[in-house]
Amino acid sequence: MTHLNIGDNAPSFKGNIENGTEVSSASLKGSKYILFFYPKDDSPGCTREACNLRDNYRWFEKNGYQIFGVSPDNEKKHQKFIDKYEFQYSLIADPEKEIIKAFGIWGPKKFMGREFDGVHRTTFVMDEEGKVVEIIKKVKTKEHAEQLKEALEN
Repeated sequence: MTHLNIGDNAPSFKGNIENGTEVSSASLKGSKYILFFYPKDDSPGCTREACNLRDNYRWFEKNGYQIFGVSPDNEKKHQKFIDKYEFQYSLIADPEKEIIKAFGIWGPKKFMGREFDGVHRTTFVMDEEGKVVEIIKKVKTKEHAEQLKEALEN
């Protein structure tokens, strides 16, 4: 669904993480980072995905990647989610969906026969220059870290 392609510059963004500190595309310049977009804190699929990344965090850290989750939930909800599952990475609050829309992953979805607008679960990997080097559109929540490792090792 996203309009972004590998090789594009990542959209300019800024948002607050769980403790209120601002994170932006400008502050991440010079770092390799992963933004995984997900619909909702503490829902079954989102929890599986976030915990899978948590369990494989050392690999990403060892390979120089910072990880950030992004959802429409607020900072307080993110902090509870982090505390409950002991994530080593931060979650960016995007209640106005500005970052989500900038990356082109807000739109119509179907779930159990119902149609509604929501976040399309998608992950973007950026290099030190802020260029998109990988996009995973079909995230497997239980194996997301493996999907990323395979894509990044090639």
